Amino acid sequence: MGQLNASVRYSLGMEASTAVETATATEPVFTLALTQDQKDVRDWVHGFAKDVMRPAASEWDEKEVTPWPIIQEAAKIGLYGFEGIAQFFADPTGLTLPIVNEELFWGDAGLGMAIMGTTLAVAAIVGQGTGEQIGHWIPRCYGTPDEVKVAAFCASEPNAGSDVSQIRTTAKFDDTTNEWVLNGQKAWATNGGISDVHVVIASVDRELGSRGHAAFIVPMSECKGITQGAKVSKHGLRASHTADVYLDDARIPADYVLGGKEKLDERLARVREGKKAKSQAAMQTFEASRPTVGAQAIGIARAAYEYALEYAKEREQFGRKIIENQSIAFALADMKMEIDAARLLVWRASWMGRTGQRFDNAEGSMSKLKAGEVATWATERAIHILGGNGYTREYPVERWHRDAKIYTLFEGTSEIQRIVIARAISGMHIK
Repeated sequence: MGQLNASVRYSLGMEASTAVETATATEPVFTLALTQDQKDVRDWVHGFAKDVMRPAASEWDEKEVTPWPIIQEAAKIGLYGFEGIAQFFADPTGLTLPIVNEELFWGDAGLGMAIMGTTLAVAAIVGQGTGEQIGHWIPRCYGTPDEVKVAAFCASEPNAGSDVSQIRTTAKFDDTTNEWVLNGQKAWATNGGISDVHVVIASVDRELGSRGHAAFIVPMSECKGITQGAKVSKHGLRASHTADVYLDDARIPADYVLGGKEKLDERLARVREGKKAKSQAAMQTFEASRPTVGAQAIGIARAAYEYALEYAKEREQFGRKIIENQSIAFALADMKMEIDAARLLVWRASWMGRTGQRFDNAEGSMSKLKAGEVATWATERAIHILGGNGYTREYPVERWHRDAKIYTLFEGTSEIQRIVIARAISGMHIK
């Protein structure tokens, strides 16, 4: 499958859509049987991950720079770009996007994040933007196959990670010029400073806490007040660019706030009157993306499991294959079981999100929590199975272990996910 074309585009005639149509409005069908289209996409992405990403993974991990040639290769076949991501999102079952992410991150997590990092900004634009904003900005996030671009989502700050209420970046409206003026510092931004399109979470009214936040489009090609700060040297995901972003009287037009200024003014007015806000800019994006992030972690865990399994079937000690030892065999059995369990949680949350189901028990957070912890655990088990070899850079499991750790930290630490779940199941504000 050389490129994303009509054979994998989703329409109301495909199997999954037919199943959904035959269900009642209150009981959407959930099935683990993938359609032929989903299988084709999975195999196509797996081929790219195996043939393009895996051979280059160690090189780009060592270089610690953005792998533009790999991103361009993905763009040339339609894997990276507006049309491709739109088709992944369009699957009515919600499963294609996590499937794509799992396969990419099975190939390599650093390269996978370089390819998929843009989607966080895209998710914010799709989730909060107007139709006009979506049509204008999302193509600019990707550029063209000949001149690829990336986009950045800028929420975290040096003193505002898990606690988004502590965001100090401000957005003030200048009535004399009809512009927003942004000031502040963003931290740990994937693609920060190397992107044209930056989606920046800023406080419009600090007295309202996180309810006073809004998301703004800040394009570097049009705005002189945005600059890249220090690039972060990371433990893992080293082929993915992470940096601070500075905003110094960054001026943008009034309509560059996602959803439009009129809608923002109406929301803030409701909050000031004591009414409940419908959403919070940063948390809305994170909640929508958590199952996809979980799928990425599963890809890493699966890579480590598969490698350790083959190694154990070939490696001999004391006159027999090491998999013949129960301690090794049981560890591999547990790895397989935990990975499959995590995938089921991710698929459930992805299906629920796509079909409009309520996350009454924080199912999105459950999926990310489980997948992230399975990835760190499974990659450590893989190192243990390989023994001394697993600790060397000659074998990929040490890189996968480094890459996996971030999945218990970013987009909500494991502790934050547990708080979210505990609040959902108890109905109480647990701190």
